[in-house]
Amino acid sequence: MTLPRLACAVGAAAVVVCASPLVHRAAAQDAPPPPPTIPAADPADVGSLDAILAALYDVISGPAGQARDWDRMRSLFTPNAKLIPVNRQGAPTEVDPRFLSVEDYIELAGPFLEQRGFFEREIGRVIERFEHIAHVFSAYDSRWTAEDPEPFARGINSIQLVWDNERWWITNIMWWGVGPDFEIPGKYLEQR
Repeated sequence: MTLPRLACAVGAAAVVVCASPLVHRAAAQDAPPPPPTIPAADPADVGSLDAILAALYDVISGPAGQARDWDRMRSLFTPNAKLIPVNRQGAPTEVDPRFLSVEDYIELAGPFLEQRGFFEREIGRVIERFEHIAHVFSAYDSRWTAEDPEPFARGINSIQLVWDNERWWITNIMWWGVGPDFEIPGKYLEQR
Protein backbone atom coordinates (compact mmCIF):
# COMPACT_ATOMS: atom_id res chain seq x y z
CA MET A 1 0.00 0.00 0.00
CA THR A 2 1.36 3.42 -0.90
CA LEU A 3 0.82 6.60 1.03
CA PRO A 4 -1.78 8.93 -0.45
CA ARG A 5 -0.53 12.00 -2.21
CA LEU A 6 -0.72 15.06 0.00
CA ALA A 7 -3.94 16.83 -0.97
CA CYS A 8 -4.91 20.10 0.64
CA ALA A 9 -8.13 22.07 0.74
CA VAL A 10 -8.75 25.44 2.22
CA GLY A 11 -11.88 25.47 4.24
CA ALA A 12 -13.56 26.63 7.19
CA ALA A 13 -13.99 26.05 10.56
CA ALA A 14 -11.11 25.32 8.76
CA VAL A 15 -8.07 26.29 6.97
CA VAL A 16 -5.60 24.44 5.00
CA VAL A 17 -6.33 20.85 5.97
CA CYS A 18 -4.22 18.18 4.36
CA ALA A 19 -4.96 14.52 3.99
CA SER A 20 -2.19 12.56 5.65
CA PRO A 21 -1.32 9.03 6.66
CA LEU A 22 -2.78 9.91 10.09
CA VAL A 23 -6.27 10.12 8.59
CA HIS A 24 -5.91 6.82 6.75
CA ARG A 25 -4.34 5.09 9.76
CA ALA A 26 -7.25 6.17 11.97
CA ALA A 27 -9.76 4.80 9.46
CA ALA A 28 -7.97 1.46 9.29
CA GLN A 29 -8.00 0.67 13.01
CA ASP A 30 -10.19 -2.22 14.15
CA ALA A 31 -11.89 -0.45 17.05
CA PRO A 32 -12.36 3.28 17.32
CA PRO A 33 -10.71 4.92 20.29
CA PRO A 34 -13.00 6.02 23.09
CA PRO A 35 -14.44 9.49 22.61
CA PRO A 36 -12.38 12.25 24.21
CA THR A 37 -13.47 13.98 27.37
CA ILE A 38 -15.12 17.24 26.38
CA PRO A 39 -14.09 20.35 28.35
CA ALA A 40 -16.92 22.37 29.84
CA ALA A 41 -18.15 25.04 27.46
CA ASP A 42 -18.59 28.69 28.30
CA PRO A 43 -22.40 29.05 28.41
CA ALA A 44 -22.03 32.25 26.37
CA ASP A 45 -20.52 30.16 23.53
CA VAL A 46 -23.28 27.55 23.29
CA GLY A 47 -26.54 29.20 24.36
CA SER A 48 -27.71 30.10 20.84
CA LEU A 49 -26.96 29.29 17.23
CA ASP A 50 -25.48 32.78 16.81
CA ALA A 51 -23.19 32.24 19.79
CA ILE A 52 -21.84 28.82 18.82
CA LEU A 53 -21.20 29.90 15.22
CA ALA A 54 -19.38 33.02 16.41
CA ALA A 55 -17.29 30.89 18.80
CA LEU A 56 -16.45 28.45 16.01
CA TYR A 57 -15.06 31.16 13.73
CA ASP A 58 -13.36 32.95 16.62
CA VAL A 59 -11.48 29.94 17.95
CA ILE A 60 -9.66 29.18 14.69
CA SER A 61 -8.90 32.82 13.86
CA GLY A 62 -5.90 34.77 15.07
CA PRO A 63 -2.55 36.26 14.09
CA ALA A 64 0.65 34.33 13.48
CA GLY A 65 2.26 33.29 16.75
CA GLN A 66 -1.00 33.26 18.72
CA ALA A 67 -1.91 29.96 20.34
CA ARG A 68 -5.50 28.91 19.75
CA ASP A 69 -7.75 27.82 22.62
CA TRP A 70 -8.17 24.19 21.55
CA ASP A 71 -10.14 23.30 24.69
CA ARG A 72 -12.66 25.95 23.67
CA MET A 73 -12.83 24.30 20.23
CA ARG A 74 -13.31 20.86 21.81
CA SER A 75 -16.13 22.22 24.00
CA LEU A 76 -18.23 23.15 20.96
CA PHE A 77 -18.43 19.61 19.50
CA THR A 78 -20.09 16.33 20.43
CA PRO A 79 -17.59 13.58 21.32
CA ASN A 80 -17.79 11.83 17.93
CA ALA A 81 -18.19 14.90 15.74
CA LYS A 82 -16.60 14.94 12.31
CA LEU A 83 -14.94 17.75 10.39
CA ILE A 84 -15.09 16.93 6.69
CA PRO A 85 -13.08 18.95 4.18
CA VAL A 86 -14.04 18.07 0.61
CA ASN A 87 -10.90 18.10 -1.52
CA ARG A 88 -10.69 18.29 -5.28
CA GLN A 89 -8.95 15.35 -6.91
CA GLY A 90 -7.79 15.61 -10.50
CA ALA A 91 -10.72 16.66 -12.68
CA PRO A 92 -13.04 19.38 -11.32
CA THR A 93 -15.82 16.83 -10.89
CA GLU A 94 -13.71 14.45 -8.77
CA VAL A 95 -13.99 15.07 -5.05
CA ASP A 96 -12.56 13.32 -2.01
CA PRO A 97 -14.15 14.00 1.39
CA ARG A 98 -11.87 13.41 4.40
CA PHE A 99 -13.38 12.51 7.77
CA LEU A 100 -11.49 14.04 10.68
CA SER A 101 -12.21 13.96 14.37
CA VAL A 102 -11.83 17.21 16.29
CA GLU A 103 -8.47 15.89 17.53
CA ASP A 104 -7.35 15.06 13.96
CA TYR A 105 -8.24 18.60 12.91
CA ILE A 106 -6.34 20.15 15.82
CA GLU A 107 -3.28 17.99 15.13
CA LEU A 108 -3.27 18.65 11.38
CA ALA A 109 -4.41 22.27 11.17
CA GLY A 110 -3.43 23.65 14.56
CA PRO A 111 0.28 24.19 13.95
CA PHE A 112 -0.41 25.82 10.57
CA LEU A 113 -3.03 28.19 12.00
CA GLU A 114 -0.76 29.25 14.82
CA GLN A 115 2.39 29.65 12.70
CA ARG A 116 0.91 31.28 9.60
CA GLY A 117 -1.95 33.30 11.00
CA PHE A 118 -5.47 32.84 9.74
CA PHE A 119 -8.74 34.74 9.93
CA GLU A 120 -12.05 33.35 8.81
CA ARG A 121 -15.34 35.20 9.02
CA GLU A 122 -18.90 34.40 8.21
CA ILE A 123 -20.27 36.41 5.28
CA GLY A 124 -23.75 34.91 5.08
CA ARG A 125 -25.94 32.24 6.59
CA VAL A 126 -29.00 30.09 5.88
CA ILE A 127 -30.48 28.19 8.84
CA GLU A 128 -32.96 25.33 8.69
CA ARG A 129 -34.19 24.21 12.10
CA PHE A 130 -36.61 21.53 13.23
CA GLU A 131 -37.12 21.04 16.97
CA HIS A 132 -33.73 19.97 18.39
CA ILE A 133 -31.73 19.84 15.16
CA ALA A 134 -30.40 22.57 12.92
CA HIS A 135 -28.50 22.78 9.67
CA VAL A 136 -26.56 25.92 8.80
CA PHE A 137 -25.05 26.79 5.44
CA SER A 138 -22.49 29.33 6.59
CA ALA A 139 -20.67 31.20 3.80
CA TYR A 140 -17.21 32.38 4.76
CA ASP A 141 -14.10 34.10 3.55
CA SER A 142 -10.53 33.47 4.70
CA ARG A 143 -7.62 35.90 5.08
CA TRP A 144 -4.07 35.48 6.31
CA THR A 145 -4.28 38.64 8.47
CA ALA A 146 -7.21 40.65 9.75
CA GLU A 147 -5.96 43.61 7.68
CA ASP A 148 -5.79 41.79 4.32
CA PRO A 149 -7.91 43.80 1.87
CA GLU A 150 -9.05 40.70 -0.04
CA PRO A 151 -9.67 37.08 1.00
CA PHE A 152 -7.51 34.29 -0.38
CA ALA A 153 -10.46 31.87 -0.25
CA ARG A 154 -14.21 31.66 0.15
CA GLY A 155 -16.55 28.78 0.64
CA ILE A 156 -19.46 27.22 2.47
CA ASN A 157 -19.47 25.41 5.80
CA SER A 158 -22.32 22.92 6.07
CA ILE A 159 -22.81 22.68 9.84
CA GLN A 160 -25.12 20.28 11.68
CA LEU A 161 -26.05 21.02 15.27
CA VAL A 162 -28.17 19.56 18.05
CA TRP A 163 -29.89 21.25 21.03
CA ASP A 164 -29.89 19.12 24.20
CA ASN A 165 -32.33 21.38 26.10
CA GLU A 166 -29.39 23.18 27.72
CA ARG A 167 -26.97 24.05 24.94
CA TRP A 168 -26.09 23.68 21.25
CA TRP A 169 -23.52 21.12 20.08
CA ILE A 170 -21.85 20.86 16.67
CA THR A 171 -22.15 17.30 15.38
CA ASN A 172 -20.51 17.72 11.96
CA ILE A 173 -19.02 20.32 9.66
CA MET A 174 -18.42 19.65 5.98
CA TRP A 175 -16.90 22.39 3.86
CA TRP A 176 -16.03 23.23 0.31
CA GLY A 177 -13.41 25.92 -0.12
CA VAL A 178 -12.94 27.75 -3.41
CA GLY A 179 -10.84 30.57 -4.78
CA PRO A 180 -11.41 34.20 -3.83
CA ASP A 181 -13.13 35.04 -7.13
CA PHE A 182 -15.66 32.21 -7.01
CA GLU A 183 -19.23 33.51 -6.95
CA ILE A 184 -21.11 32.16 -3.96
CA PRO A 185 -24.84 32.16 -4.77
CA GLY A 186 -26.58 35.19 -3.28
CA LYS A 187 -29.02 33.10 -1.23
CA TYR A 188 -26.09 32.03 0.97
CA LEU A 189 -24.84 35.57 1.50
CA GLU A 190 -27.91 36.72 3.41
CA GLN A 191 -28.45 36.35 7.15
CA ARG A 192 -31.54 34.11 7.38
